[in-house]
Formats: sequence, structure tokens, C-alpha cells
Amino acid sequence: MAEAQEIVSSTSQDMQHAEVRFMRVQLNPGAYMPERSYETDAGADLRTPYGFTLWHGETKVVDTGVHIEIPSGYVGMVKSKSGLMCQSGITTDGTVDAGYSGSIRVWLRNHSHYARVFKPGDKIAQLVILPIITPEFEQVDEE
Repeated sequence: MAEAQEIVSSTSQDMQHAEVRFMRVQLNPGAYMPERSYETDAGADLRTPYGFTLWHGETKVVDTGVHIEIPSGYVGMVKSKSGLMCQSGITTDGTVDAGYSGSIRVWLRNHSHYARVFKPGDKIAQLVILPIITPEFEQVDEE
């Protein structure tokens, strides 16, 4: 099957990726702008606009109030903050596709035996923007 795979040059797509320097962001009242702590950080921090308690073993969806315009050819990956994950056992994972215009909602899971209290403005996840390829799928009868 490896012989049947077609490799397509992505030179123009790579150039398009290099040109994206800004993404439009709309914030609901009380929401926080995604931001990187350091210029070289891959992820931009997402914050909670309201306080809540995440009990041990609980899963909660937190609406960040952030609407971001991710361009075609890219995806937003919602990832765990390493500090929350390592120190508090709180994880998340998600995908924000290009074209999604709703508010980014973060799925949080508390794997620890302790409750964690969050205040408005606390960092809960990070958003990593990555280029993607979108090949078409072809069904075959052999491996």
C-alpha cells in the first residue's frame, strides 16, 4: 500500500502558514485575552472568567468566553498546563477547528484526591496553534 500513496508538495501551503501573524479574537464580558507568558512559549494561556471549585474526581466544562478566528490550514489544540497537571492532577485535552466561531470551552478533569479552587483569571489550559494537512481519504480493500 505504501507504493500507492501520493506525496503532494506543500510549498504554497507552507508559505501561507508562515504569513499568519495575527488571529482575530472576540471576548465575552469578563473573559481574558489568551496570552503567552514568554515570547517563545508554544501555548497561549486560557483563563477562567469566573470562580469555581473542581472536586476530586470531578469533570467540569469551563467556558472561557474566548472566540478565536483560526485560519484554514490550522488547528487549535487545547492542552493541559504542566503546573496544574503535575502539582494538582488536573488535565484537559481538546481541539478547536478552523471555522469554529463559538466560545472555547475547556474540559477539566481532577485526577487528584483534593478539591481545587479556581478564582477568576486563573490559568486553566493553554491553546497551541498548529498547521495541519488535510488529505482526502481513499478506501482500499488491501493493506
